[in-house]
Parts: sequence; structure tokens; C-alpha cells
Amino acid sequence: MKIGYARISTADQKADLQQDALKAAGCEKIFTDIMSGAKATRPQLERLKEQLRAGDTVVVWRLDRLGRSLGDLISIVSFFKEKNVQLCSLQENIDTSSAGGVLIFQVFGAIAEFERNLIRERTNAGLSAARARGKVGGRPAKLTESKKDIARKLYAEKVPIAQICETLNIGKSTLYRYLESHPPK
Repeated sequence: MKIGYARISTADQKADLQQDALKAAGCEKIFTDIMSGAKATRPQLERLKEQLRAGDTVVVWRLDRLGRSLGDLISIVSFFKEKNVQLCSLQENIDTSSAGGVLIFQVFGAIAEFERNLIRERTNAGLSAARARGKVGGRPAKLTESKKDIARKLYAEKVPIAQICETLNIGKSTLYRYLESHPPK
């Protein structure tokens, strides 16, 4: 039996393209996850694995939908091999039922991992360059300098924590984190 697996990273994306291609390839069942491929456990992939029988073929639109690293892909394909299940990737035209398909799978997996590493390196270089220019990423701090002064004064006056937080419109954990890093004198 041909069983399809599709994955999209966010709910904003659509899986239609992948699902249509899997149906056209003759898949009788299709499992779809909506989550990052970097997640170790993907519920629909786990369901698919549980239903596999010897002789089945798992069909994916592209290899990167199945795994995000060469190690991850090899682990999944090894699992399939133990179950006597084949893997077919439509876009890369890979079929692990042949020795050539296994070789091509490993080469494409290595290239995909190389590409992701390049993207990661470029992203980190861009972040470093931005930091060198004085740019700071992340969300803005909840406690401005004026709020910090008010928090210190109120805390010193023994005002209840809940009231300080309400006055400054911050959470208790924010206040406690600040007080830990700047203990009252």
C-alpha cells in the first residue's frame, strides 16, 4: 500500500499542493503534520509509522517534509528498512527500493543539510553584524528605567508584590527576575 506523508510548518501554510501530489501518486492514506520538521516527535508521522506493514511504500512530496537533517532522514529510512517499507520522494525522484535510489537519497540528504547549515551561518552572521552596529534583537524589555526606579522604591516601602505588579503592569516573574539581578540595598 502507498501511504503519503505531508508536513507544513505553520497553520498559515496550506498542505494542498503536497496532498494533491500524493493522491496523484496513488496514496491510499495521507498523514499530515502541521509543525516544524525540527520537532523530534510529530504525531501524524508517529501514527503513520504505527500503521506500516512489510511491503508498504511511504511517499513524500519532498525529503525535507520528512526530516530536517541527514541524521533524521537516515534514522527514519532505517526504521522503514527494518519494517521492510520503501520510501519514495516525488520531487527528488528517489525510490529506496533500489541501490541507486538509496545512494541518491543519501546525496540529496547531505546537500539539503549543507543548505540548511549555510542558511544558519548567514543568519548568525547577519545577527552578529546587526549587534556590532548596536541593534538588539528580541522583544522590548517590560521594565523601563523609570519602572525599575518605581519598583525599587515600592519594594523598599514594603508594598505587596501583587500591587507593585499591578501598578507597573508587569508579571510577578518579571519583577522577581529584576529583583534577583538587582537586589535591594
